[in-house]
Formats: sequence, C-alpha cells, structure tokens
Amino acid sequence: MTITLRPGSTVLFTGDSITDCQRLASEEGLGFGYPLRVAGEWGFRHPDRPVTWLNTANGGDKVMDLEARWQADVLDARPDLVSILVGVNDMGWHTIDPKGYVIPVEEFEAGYDRLLAPLAEAGTKLILIEPFLLPIHGVVEAGTALIGEDERKEWRADLDPKIQVVRELARKYGAHLLAADGMFAELAATTKPEHWAADGVHPTPAGHAALAAAWLRLVA
Repeated sequence: MTITLRPGSTVLFTGDSITDCQRLASEEGLGFGYPLRVAGEWGFRHPDRPVTWLNTANGGDKVMDLEARWQADVLDARPDLVSILVGVNDMGWHTIDPKGYVIPVEEFEAGYDRLLAPLAEAGTKLILIEPFLLPIHGVVEAGTALIGEDERKEWRADLDPKIQVVRELARKYGAHLLAADGMFAELAATTKPEHWAADGVHPTPAGHAALAAAWLRLVA
C-alpha cells in the first residue's frame, strides 16, 4: 500500500550527505540530489496537490548526530511524512575519522529506534531508506583515508547487520522500506557500479535518479 500525500502535506527528508547534497547552497533548500528530483517530479505529476518539501540532512551525520538535533530538525516541523537515510557513516566512521570507533549494531539500533518512537507516537508516516554500498573497484579517497578492496569488505561486513536493523525497524513501526542496497546491487549487476556511485557511497546523477524513482513508487 502506498502513502497518500494530501494537498498541503509536509514531507521532510533527513540523513547524511547523500540526502544533504549541498542543500544550503540550493535555492529551494533541498540540495541537488534525490529530494530535489522527488519534489520536482511530484510537482510535475500532481500540480493539484502542492506539498511542502523540507531537507534537514547534514553531511557526515550518523544516527547519534541525528538524535542530537532531532527535536529542532524534525519534530518541531511536525511533518506528515519523514524520510530517513542514515547508516553509511555509522559503518565507516572508524576508518575515516581518527576519533571514530566501530559503532556496534546494538548502539545503531537503539539510537535509530529512539528517532522513530516519537514520530510513530505522533502518527507520522515514515519511509526508511536502507544505507547502501556499491561494489566498485580500485582505491578511492574518503577524507584523509584511502579505501580499497579490503576496507570495502570490512565495511560490507559491518553494514549488513545495520541494514537488517533498518528492515526490522520498518516492520516494527509500520514504515515503508526503500530497499536501496538491494536495488543498487541489481543495477550494478548489469551496469558497472561506478555508474551509480563513483566512490561506492555517494550517488551519481543516475544514482540519485534511481533513488528518486524508487521513492516515488512508495507514494501516491
């Protein structure tokens, strides 16, 4: 069953850099990635149902960072629908930040659950987007770190249980799940993964288009 967006609804996107996508530099405050594509396509399809679109994502955010600003960034806006994409920094923080540490899956789950509980209590509709990692090749830079095949194997082993957490929380709270990791795995099986995310994490324009198309299939 899809989510119905009624005229005057407020939709809020939040998460990390994938959702942020230079939102503060954009005229509409939505950034230049999939939230902008979603808003544009919705406006094109449904000019009779205007929606307020918000984006409070911040590059580098982990679940704990979202939680620290959750009241001001999300709850105070009283959105009708909240879309969350977070987890990739919870996966690789210990590799790319000298002060980082391996975030246990239990800590990730507990923090994410605390984000969702007040929204569910308020009757807010939810879309949870799986964090994802594409199987690119070669070495790429992530901050001051160099990420190669060994690091990506380590990241994948850390990410998979956290993806499972997102799936379980979606079931717990009756949220719609956007299975982005699986979607990109299928796309990467027929077109080189770098076409969708050059560094395996941050989508290309084609990757953002794929996310937007999948997101729009969840609403009506």
